Amino acid sequence: MDVLARLSSGLPPELRLELEGLAEKLIWLHEEGLVKINHSVMELVCAKELLSMGYSVDVEHELSGLVCDVYAELNGEGLVVEIETGFVPPDHALDPLTYCRARIASKIARYGCLAERFALGLPPHYVAIVPPAFLKEGRLRTEEEVLAVKQLCDYYYHNPPVSPEEIRAARLDWVMIIDVDALETRILSPASYVERAHELLRSMGIS
Repeated sequence: MDVLARLSSGLPPELRLELEGLAEKLIWLHEEGLVKINHSVMELVCAKELLSMGYSVDVEHELSGLVCDVYAELNGEGLVVEIETGFVPPDHALDPLTYCRARIASKIARYGCLAERFALGLPPHYVAIVPPAFLKEGRLRTEEEVLAVKQLCDYYYHNPPVSPEEIRAARLDWVMIIDVDALETRILSPASYVERAHELLRSMGIS
């Protein structure tokens, strides 16, 4: 796989072997029809960055009854990364912006309380709208903010519904911009990402 060879270039032998093992797992899952190639490549680029930072890494990892895209550990602390490509299914061709807002909110709510740290992995060509509630600590989120997130999620996701407890407990520590063309990952604080995203949306007249 050309991508794997490019990603592995410059890695120490032990990390190269770990990355190859993750790639083999994703290839097998793809052959079984369980993952899509665009998603898998982003997982590998993300995994390479985390391995370089000293994390141990797994992909498509089962955790508390859910399967997260990337799970990493460092010094006894877990990190969950959920990757979003911005794909909108045909059923939501008439409400893509609201659908994507709800998808981001539900991902943070469901996965943001499974480990000590949580990150969203996004491609640079997708502007994700993060609910303001997730820029605060859980204890500082108001009932109105929790209800707003729940109502947004419930409109699309109700099997099972996202609970207020999940919304209060969820955290968002990083936004990882995963550039597949360059095979690079950039880590931003959620506040920094949201500020830049809002500036772009405002310039287009989108509130």
